[in-house]
Amino acid sequence: MMNLLNQNLLTLILFSPVLGMLAVMLVPGEQKQLVRRVALVSSLITFALAIILWFGYDTSADGFQFVEQAQWYTAINSSYHVGVDGISVPMILLTALLMPIGVLASFGIEDRVKSYMLLFLMLETGMLGVFMALDLIVFFLFWEIGLVPMYLLINIWGSPKGEREFLSGKKVPARQYASYKFFVYTLVGSLGLLLAIQILGVVAGSFDLVTLLQVWPGFDKEIFANFSTSSVRTVAFWAFVIAFAIKVPLWPFHTWLPDAHTEAPTAGSMILAGVLLKLGAYGFLRLVLPLFPAEAQAAAPILAFLAMLAIVLGALSAYGQTDFKRLVAYSSVNHMGFVVLGIAAAAMVTGSNDPSMRLSGTIATTGVVLQMFNHGISAAAMFFLVGVVYDRAHTRNLDELGGGIWQLAPVYGGILIFSSMASLGLPGLSGFVSEFAIVRGSWPVFSTMTALSMIGLFFTGAYILKAIRQVLHGPINPEWSDHNMEISTREKIVVAPLIVLMLIIGIWPWWITFMINKTVTTLIG
Repeated sequence: MMNLLNQNLLTLILFSPVLGMLAVMLVPGEQKQLVRRVALVSSLITFALAIILWFGYDTSADGFQFVEQAQWYTAINSSYHVGVDGISVPMILLTALLMPIGVLASFGIEDRVKSYMLLFLMLETGMLGVFMALDLIVFFLFWEIGLVPMYLLINIWGSPKGEREFLSGKKVPARQYASYKFFVYTLVGSLGLLLAIQILGVVAGSFDLVTLLQVWPGFDKEIFANFSTSSVRTVAFWAFVIAFAIKVPLWPFHTWLPDAHTEAPTAGSMILAGVLLKLGAYGFLRLVLPLFPAEAQAAAPILAFLAMLAIVLGALSAYGQTDFKRLVAYSSVNHMGFVVLGIAAAAMVTGSNDPSMRLSGTIATTGVVLQMFNHGISAAAMFFLVGVVYDRAHTRNLDELGGGIWQLAPVYGGILIFSSMASLGLPGLSGFVSEFAIVRGSWPVFSTMTALSMIGLFFTGAYILKAIRQVLHGPINPEWSDHNMEISTREKIVVAPLIVLMLIIGIWPWWITFMINKTVTTLIG
């Protein structure tokens, strides 16, 4: 029985949300509470399978594990090929953890609950598939599966307030504007991703990643009559880079993110920040660095410069916001900038003959994967806590909130400060460990860019303290004195696992870094 489970574990994890969708579809739409519970149970089953994967993964072994492969599209030599390593396993665990939390956070949704839960489970399958795929066509398929559910979640269940104007002058609800912008940006990136995948498939005669890792990096034969090999490689490289930079998002491709976050339903923002942004960073680690080591090294200073701008400008933009949710949204640009800085450092030293530089690259890349996980849990918690106060006050405007809520909701206030400090990078909490590793690894490689990035760290503290002051401190705003502002039991259950992880990783990061180290060391070479 255990052998059968291990041989098919990835497929079970990947398609258990689909089975959950089928179960939800069998429940009458008017039975909203039953729909919620079925979706929650389905996501918990996926999480349980992900935990089995975590404990079953052999951290001492090389290469991909739990590999499954079957013929799928023989005409183009593409197969259903999935497997995991020390980079993808933490991302699968993060996804499987945040989905039941997101479903539970959505229990307040009353409009078209059945459709909402179906889209949520579909989104989970798309994200899990990206982290497992070892065939580029399958990778692209699951990449696209995640696009439509998030578009619909923003468009239909987004904020009911506000209007935005298109370039044509037509005014539409703000949630429609945000969903269109999200769709267009992501679709542009997807076109570049498809172009790069097609180039690799034509050149290598296969879309299998394991084959490509052996063939593509040293490929120097002329395939396209009118283009040199170096030109083809350059086009494929930049197509990948732009697609993943949009998804991260890296400055200046970031402008879709604040709108999408601001207008998305609370759980949508949690998953968008917690997992979807990580798909871009994962693409850099899974495809760009191993397949294009020379091109990545040449482009590393550019990536480091853009990452520095994302860190600094993201923090400054967050500080300038009066919308609580928009402030947290810009903080994601800031924090994901550190991820790209670490990726740039890794790209610069991959294959280096200098052991100290390889060590720096290994530290930075370990920090990157850890930051992806840590930002996932802290950002999900922050967006959820913004949603908690919005549900009661029906405003996210910091000036209108007016402070003093801590006196009305001491438990909520304590949770918000704890989560904010983890996001800030307070020593002893999760954010400090990963950002310290990235800075430590990047400093010997990009000293100037890393030093300039510290400006962003300074303003990170400034915008976090600004938000805390305007929400929690000061005299009680009379507007909320007769409101029940305290966090509910269900909401405590939602945020509790995230708080525990922030503390455990901050105190004892080894439980997750041991999973990452072997794969990262092999990647840096």
